[in-house]
Amino acid sequence: MLLLRTLLQMPELRLSLQVGSDLLDRQVTRVYGTELPDPSRYLSGGELVLSGLLWHDGPASSEAFVAALAAVGVAGLAASETESLALPTDLVDACERHQVPLLEVPVDLSFATITERVSLELAGLGRHRRLLSVVAEGAGLDALLSAGSAELGTRCWVLSTTGRVVAGGELAGRESLVREFLQADRLPRAFRGFTLLPVAERGGSRLTNWILVVAGAVSEEGAVELASLVALERSRLAQGRHVENRAAGPLLHLVLSGAATHGELASRLTAVGLDTGDRLRVLTASSSDQRVELAAAVLEELLPAALVTPVGTEVYALARADDAVPDAVRESLRVLEPGLGSARVLVGISSPVRAAGLRGAAEEAAHARRLGERRTGRTCVVAGDEIALHQLLLAGVPEELRSSLRRRLLGPVLDYDTEHGSDLVGTLQVFLDCSGSWTVAAAKLHVHVNTLRYRVGRVEELLDVDLSDFAARVDLYLALHAG
Repeated sequence: MLLLRTLLQMPELRLSLQVGSDLLDRQVTRVYGTELPDPSRYLSGGELVLSGLLWHDGPASSEAFVAALAAVGVAGLAASETESLALPTDLVDACERHQVPLLEVPVDLSFATITERVSLELAGLGRHRRLLSVVAEGAGLDALLSAGSAELGTRCWVLSTTGRVVAGGELAGRESLVREFLQADRLPRAFRGFTLLPVAERGGSRLTNWILVVAGAVSEEGAVELASLVALERSRLAQGRHVENRAAGPLLHLVLSGAATHGELASRLTAVGLDTGDRLRVLTASSSDQRVELAAAVLEELLPAALVTPVGTEVYALARADDAVPDAVRESLRVLEPGLGSARVLVGISSPVRAAGLRGAAEEAAHARRLGERRTGRTCVVAGDEIALHQLLLAGVPEELRSSLRRRLLGPVLDYDTEHGSDLVGTLQVFLDCSGSWTVAAAKLHVHVNTLRYRVGRVEELLDVDLSDFAARVDLYLALHAG
């Protein structure tokens, strides 16, 4: 029998009691993590409920949440704020009123650690003990999922929110499953003969969850147990990746500084398992609300083998070159898009380079991403080898300077069009796009060549330029594309 007071006595958990000193003999039957405003339908009594309080938006939400816990008879609530060191006063008061013991979780303690420790104490449960032994042996995610499928008597898969199959083999229709998961009001969610459960990292959003997909009708308790152990395995994988990415930080900062010698670069590449002869791509991502952690999580999911590190409000990644990378990134972001809401995620991708070209590749990726800012859509992927040189050059020029240059070179024509309701700017654009061919441009504009000559002459007169001069054409072409 596992009691609340036993958890408080575990030094590795460092839990502190806020409310309920006279209720510590309550028995804990299982651990249940939730961010739902009302999780009562998934509780049967005796649970230690773990919550990062993502549902909390004031006293009313605390009252509703705690009342729901009290109604089903949970053993207690263990909670932690991700952005504050103190639990909300209204939550403490609600727990006092409803006689729900409240334990505060240190901000640096993972919920996965609590789940693992409590699960060990409850190992007398046969199914959980067998699954836990797979985790304890370090057999890996595939082995855990295989054991979970055997225990539940049905197939199971783990997906990322980019549609990637993390474990479990091929799964038809996974894009629709991801879309349903991202848009569901409540989780777990039954959909087309599957049950969808979140596999979350602490403090993460649904957008960066993994998804446990269970086929058929199964015990929800068993599926939730499996999801919690998959989350534990994910935390271990994330910790290993964090170690790898720590080595990537100095490498990418060295690349971006432009101060790297060949020897320094070779040494850093070797430290992260790469070679100066490898073909590499640099990627950079940003989100419209400057959520660095979201951009980093997106790149890590898109490219599991890439090295990822934040640089200011952007995130850079270094990956081995693959011609399929741009299309793969676009497809993954398209799957993820329903969960973005009003946010935008932009990704720039460099052309493949060797080590000596990494600085230029980083700049190309950044310029490509900035070019994406001028395009529409909640996601945009721009690869440097897919766009014209002048677009890359213009993408590196600040918006204010582009507008100033456009105005300086085209101002009289812009004013003339505004005043007379004409479209001399459009005529000039077509004329230059047709490389100055009178017949081709006239045909595209559906006008007589003499009409085109008159309009182009008017442009030359207003701008005091000679469009037979190649340099003048280049300046105006760039000005037209600067807007």
